[in-house]
Amino acid sequence: MLAMILERAGAPLRAVDCMPPAPGAGQVLIRVRACGVCRTDLHVVDGELPEPKLPLVPGHEIIGTVEAIGPDTERLQIGDRVGVPWLGWTCGTCEYCRTSRENLCDRARFTGYQIDGGYAEYAVADERFCFAIPADFDDLAAAPLMCAGLIGYRALRMAGDARRLGLYGFGAAAHIAVQVARYRGQKVFAFTKPGDTRGQEFARSLGAAWAGGSDQTPPEPLDAALIFAPVGALVPAALAATVKGATVICAGIHMSDIPRFPYRLLWEERILRSVANLTRRDGEEFLAIAPRVPVHTTTVRFPLAQANEALSQLREGRFEGAAVLVP
Repeated sequence: MLAMILERAGAPLRAVDCMPPAPGAGQVLIRVRACGVCRTDLHVVDGELPEPKLPLVPGHEIIGTVEAIGPDTERLQIGDRVGVPWLGWTCGTCEYCRTSRENLCDRARFTGYQIDGGYAEYAVADERFCFAIPADFDDLAAAPLMCAGLIGYRALRMAGDARRLGLYGFGAAAHIAVQVARYRGQKVFAFTKPGDTRGQEFARSLGAAWAGGSDQTPPEPLDAALIFAPVGALVPAALAATVKGATVICAGIHMSDIPRFPYRLLWEERILRSVANLTRRDGEEFLAIAPRVPVHTTTVRFPLAQANEALSQLREGRFEGAAVLVP
């Protein structure tokens, strides 16, 4: 098979011709039909997340079909269409796993980070962490749901019943979250890089009531804000735009340092919290609601061999929605 492999943090991926992996106990071999290119992949490739497995096949927004099953496989059959997310394995026995917080598992392993992922023609996954994909979504459209959609949905859950919702950073996750938020009856205010009029128009086309630069003040105060851009300076900006008792949620796995800010921005019972990974419950709930919205993903297709170009364009913010690699 063809696999795009990271051999050293900060280096380009290398195209390698290698044998497909073999599924072990409880695992399935998946023929990859599409794999989304996520900003977390950039953090891994650029060395901003510590100690990845090297050499590594990145990619954790996998859509494909089961080609073979390992011993003791019970849930899946050959031919099943599945999606594989970031959370690839948990111990099931630690305090977090036993209290429905498997996203915080002490020994969790992640697809495309400690487990080889989907920048390849085949991938192996634990069948417990594979999701059935609704028929409403073709392979290309489904790929961004596996992380951009899931993390956006978990962040929305943390925002509760906020009526006026701010989305900071209008990339793959936000372009899905705005659709779900509108379905839930929330009013969305979108924030892009200053001067990004194209991104602001994209946000409005998906239902945002207002769109402007992250250096602007929204026309109404926010009940909650979701920060998808990995920019720590957005935290005090978002806090300053919220009402008393509001929640600001940092939805990325990596963020630049948060600058000092006056206590008055946090006072009056505002809450600052982060999203860490996802749970299988998040996936099941989101994939049930996505066809009802219905969620429409905006994707840019790249051949698998052009993974480096896809990562480069994502780094530079050169497209709307999400990039997807197709073997």
